[in-house]
Amino acid sequence: MPALRILIVEDSVTVRRRLADAFAEDPAFTVVGEAGDGERALELCQRLRPDVVTMDLMLPGMNGVEVTRRIMTQCPTPIVVFSGLENRTLGLYLLDALTAGAVDAVEKPTRYVSSEWAEELLTRVKLAARVPTVRTPEHLKPEPTWPQYTPRVAVIGASTGGPAAMRSIAQQLPADFPLPILLVMHLSPKFEASMVEWLGKNAAIPVRHVEDGELLPSVGRPVLLMARANRHLELREGRLWLTEGPERHSSRPSVDVLFESVAREVGSRAIACLLTGMGRDGAEGMQALRRAGAMTLAQDEASSVVFGMPLEAVRLGAVRHVLPLKDIPSWLDGFARRRPEAGQA
Repeated sequence: MPALRILIVEDSVTVRRRLADAFAEDPAFTVVGEAGDGERALELCQRLRPDVVTMDLMLPGMNGVEVTRRIMTQCPTPIVVFSGLENRTLGLYLLDALTAGAVDAVEKPTRYVSSEWAEELLTRVKLAARVPTVRTPEHLKPEPTWPQYTPRVAVIGASTGGPAAMRSIAQQLPADFPLPILLVMHLSPKFEASMVEWLGKNAAIPVRHVEDGELLPSVGRPVLLMARANRHLELREGRLWLTEGPERHSSRPSVDVLFESVAREVGSRAIACLLTGMGRDGAEGMQALRRAGAMTLAQDEASSVVFGMPLEAVRLGAVRHVLPLKDIPSWLDGFARRRPEAGQA
């Protein structure tokens, strides 16, 4: 298998050399170019066509967010960005870059590149190389920063390995998480009651089953609502419905059914996450959500028990960001708190 071709974008010569040395330690990579500013980065990306770009967001001249937008318009390439998260402003700046098309983010090293940091970087870059990139049409530029509207709901789908993954997420979400969360997992009727209780003991927000016909909880009233076994969960006209429609992908409840209903109902105001699971349930629904303008996240292969459902969504181009399980709670919380910029709807 040919080595992954890497373009390093970093204004510090010292950090660039350390990054190049880290990639040189693994024969799976070859550094094909280095750039110290945004203009040079764009030029080299167009000429060299690397497999992955690693880029510091704080660049002289054209900043990393704008470089990301231009790369995704002119020469779509998976981008892994570096950024410090010392304050809220830098955190929002990072989210802008991810919204503009970067597929992953790694906290920037401070004084030196440790072996642990380098190992994480190489793992993230290998994963980023698998994410399909799509050219952003020129007529859509400049692309509005997500969200165009205040986020309304978060939806999550999971199957094999889902209980442990959801417990990890529930443990880390803050008590003031601003959105209601709708969850579909493939569970037997004998297990669903204990699952709600188990998640509830590990969560700072309330956890319960959906009641048929109830109103979608309002923003600012956090709650995790789980579908019932053998019933699809759908959002229609502001209410949550438990239905007995045909199975999808041999599943009821089906992640696809929930995701597609949310795409129709709230579109770009949704945040969707697809976790570990066997099969392809959720991939088409996530594609519908992304087409509607929603933020779409998926668990990565390394942290998945079965990288089936997330992989199928990635293959469809439905996933904006592929993340390790440990990072998903903070990303959900960060996107849930985003608000439109001045001049947007």
